[in-house]
Amino acid sequence: MKILVTGVAGQLGHDVMNELAGRGHEGIGSDLAPEYSGIADGSYVTTADYVSIDITDRASVAETLLKINPDAVIHCAAWTAVDAAEDEDKKDTVYAVNATGTENIAAVCKDLDCKMMYISTDYVFDGQGTTPWQPDCKDYKPLNVYGASKLDGELAVSEILDRYFIVRIAWVFGTNGKNFIRTMLNVAKTHDKLTVVSDQIGTPTYTFDLARLLVDMIETDKYGYYHATNEGGYISWYDFTKEIFRQAVALGRTEYDENHVTVCPVTTEEYGVSKAARPFNSRLDKSKLTANGFTPLPTWQDAVARYLKEIEF
Repeated sequence: MKILVTGVAGQLGHDVMNELAGRGHEGIGSDLAPEYSGIADGSYVTTADYVSIDITDRASVAETLLKINPDAVIHCAAWTAVDAAEDEDKKDTVYAVNATGTENIAAVCKDLDCKMMYISTDYVFDGQGTTPWQPDCKDYKPLNVYGASKLDGELAVSEILDRYFIVRIAWVFGTNGKNFIRTMLNVAKTHDKLTVVSDQIGTPTYTFDLARLLVDMIETDKYGYYHATNEGGYISWYDFTKEIFRQAVALGRTEYDENHVTVCPVTTEEYGVSKAARPFNSRLDKSKLTANGFTPLPTWQDAVARYLKEIEF
């Protein structure tokens, strides 16, 4: 298959491109920059065919996609700076990227009669309660601009196309970019006490593992809404931090042990820093994956262990 992947300068797009190559597919990367601008790790994505696309420009999207004529588009590109999205001078851009940009791609996919996969988020829900969100739940109630813009993208895809996958993910980390694990490891180098939120609950997602699943899915015609995170149970950001440091110590990095860094749990209200409202309940039900014959991801604990061996910290 010939597959266009948007957002290859980010964590997920980077890993999706490399997974496609490993399966013998032709991956074409795209992003806003004139040339590939992600991590220079020598992997397939760094030298693969690449096109610069401003997804907010309908004419540019149409011209580029018609020229490439892909069998599928995996749309990873998004505005993901959740707090910055709340700034009044950023909102138009956030919607232009996450909503209009997605609509532009979907419209051309319809013209080409090709598959489209849209990567979305649990932020389309209000994050209340303790029950895991079902992929086909339509009780949308985003709490912030980011979530509302991603929901508009979802609705555009589902209204325009029949051959689509909408895959909601959460708590993402990968080698190509900033993420929670890197932040915690770096902050602990200069602080001996960290306060981490303990009342927001979800499951981490390693983009290396997720990429495998997404390619499994795009190779089928089992369309619809899905949820995808690593297995291993639901945890808080506090629990996540404790496990990150525990595994770092197991690798011989004693500067992260409890004698050097204290991690204190706090409520979202006590933490009180974020501009954007965050969901308390990011639990995503993933049973639809196995019901449709897809292999679940490994546990997040195993994913953290592999990730820490991949990065420098």
